[in-house]
Amino acid sequence: MTNSEEAVVSSTVFDAVCARADAAARAQRSLAQSDTDAKNALLNAIADALDARAGEIAAANALDMAESREAGMDEGKLDRLKFDEPRVRAAADGVRHVATLPDPVGEIVRGYTLPNGLRLNQTRVPIGVIGMIYEARPNVTVDVASLCLKSGNAAILRGGHAAERTNAATLAVIGDALRERGFDPALVATVDDFGRDGATAMMEARGHIDLLVPRGGKGLIQAVVANSKVPVIETGAGNVHIYVDSSGDPAKAIPILINAKTQRIGVCNAAEKLLVHADVADLLLPVAAAALFEHGVEIRADERAYAIIAGSETGAAHPDLLVHATDEDWDTEYLALRIGVRVVDSLDEAIEHINTHSTGHTESIIAEDYSAIEEFTARIDSAVVMVNASTRFTDGGVFGFGAELGISTQKMHARGPMGLQEMTTTKWIGYGRGQVRA
Repeated sequence: MTNSEEAVVSSTVFDAVCARADAAARAQRSLAQSDTDAKNALLNAIADALDARAGEIAAANALDMAESREAGMDEGKLDRLKFDEPRVRAAADGVRHVATLPDPVGEIVRGYTLPNGLRLNQTRVPIGVIGMIYEARPNVTVDVASLCLKSGNAAILRGGHAAERTNAATLAVIGDALRERGFDPALVATVDDFGRDGATAMMEARGHIDLLVPRGGKGLIQAVVANSKVPVIETGAGNVHIYVDSSGDPAKAIPILINAKTQRIGVCNAAEKLLVHADVADLLLPVAAAALFEHGVEIRADERAYAIIAGSETGAAHPDLLVHATDEDWDTEYLALRIGVRVVDSLDEAIEHINTHSTGHTESIIAEDYSAIEEFTARIDSAVVMVNASTRFTDGGVFGFGAELGISTQKMHARGPMGLQEMTTTKWIGYGRGQVRA
């Protein structure tokens, strides 16, 4: 293919993607006039349809899973890709939960009257057309659709090759439900049929797509942030830390660590690093290592942590699961049965390490000292900070949002799990009685 032919293909895909976005925008303007009852009825209809056709979606997912497994996809990503009947039904329940939440559209954020009698209200309104680029996460298709529809937005989706059959089956169900309730199926559209060119076109579709949200690995997110002409909310990767303070309770620390690291390894809120204060390292690390090794977790330890673990009975019994950490390890999101471990001499050192190497997602402190907790929560520069709790709680569903658009690690408009309110913007409405400015 020549450069001129490539340009024609690129232009053709770009025009087609823009046409879908424009159709979504037209449908969105109609949706924005719908009242809350109509939107809730639509969501409940979608949930019922997902339940009724869960087997159909799961069958498509089984094909995607088999192909991805044969292609060598790792277990963490395979777990994210899995969308069997129980997970489809759980997603349907999430849609029903979204239907029960307050509608943010029309909420008055603030309002006041000027001395001349002009009354001003800042009111929540939909953003418009929201684009999502994600990979191997078919539950995101349902989450984004439900949140967009409840908040009065349209969605343009690029779900990636690995989940293409699953997403197509899911979107067919959602599209049918939209039609049956009298809504335009263009409200939730996909560009998966254009492959990677579809994602590139979305990034270039400024003026057609109002906001773009990437959700996936570090490479995908950074590619969208670096190349998009459309405004982007960055949902960062999760190089997530747990710090055990000198005042930390081992009875809390070990269960929290195991839950955060092993419950689901392929998610962005899974713990990737463990920092332990030197005062408790000799006591805690052999116990922590034993628990991690029992779950098949490889430890990549700094020199002090390595010496303590290797010198213990547990370390001697599992030499294959204990290796020396490299400088690269401290910046790596593993998404695997692997964790970096470091001994620190102070709370200050722990905070400095985290703020240097974290992706700004979630960090947790295990401590009983109130002053240490207050300093940690005040100085850690991440979207979510947990105290004596697992990092796995950073989730829109857990936070009561029903679902989430993603977990924002940037600092403008939205930060942390993004639910309905984060999918709105505002406009000012001024009510006058003939006032003119002097």
